[in-house]
Amino acid sequence: MIRAATLLLALAAPVAAPVAALAQTPVEIGSWRLSCRQDPMTDRAACVLRHRDWVEKPTGATPGLALEVIDRRGRLVPAVTARELTIEGASRGLLALTGTAQLRFPPNKLFEMPCGLEGRSVVCAPRPEDAARAEQELLAADRALVRIVGGTGQASTAEPTELRLAGTKDALARLVREAPPEPGREPEGFDGREMLQRLFRFFGTN
Repeated sequence: MIRAATLLLALAAPVAAPVAALAQTPVEIGSWRLSCRQDPMTDRAACVLRHRDWVEKPTGATPGLALEVIDRRGRLVPAVTARELTIEGASRGLLALTGTAQLRFPPNKLFEMPCGLEGRSVVCAPRPEDAARAEQELLAADRALVRIVGGTGQASTAEPTELRLAGTKDALARLVREAPPEPGREPEGFDGREMLQRLFRFFGTN
């Protein structure tokens, strides 16, 4: 109940108009696409490194699922993401409640990545105990197999999406130059109790 309320409130919350950030032209590196924006308050670059092909393409108001490389406590690990969710695309947000992404870099064994809500994005990332393996296997892999279980109604036997990987080491090196990893950085998740209290206050005053 708390997680469902958190999801609804997060998607319904108004978004403040951001100060214009200096966006760089996306760079294609092998099979990867690097997009960066400079934060005018800190002069730090905020970058997204994702595979050029979709795990699941966007359809209508539903955002697509992408294979990304994200910073997790200083490690650059693979993740499956759905960015900038809205109420219209809330069905994708069900991944944050019940979904898991299975990722495999053949011939290595698969590992499961639980999904969660981070801001207005769903992020399925490796568990802490799998982070080192995921980081190492990504560097050497020439392809990735991705399967989404739960959230979208897919079964654990559904055919996975295959993504060919190329230029990964160069892409990660460019990402590190543009936006160095932060070892102490924690995921920007929502606190369920705080969100539920805000939801109760909202209904109590309307």
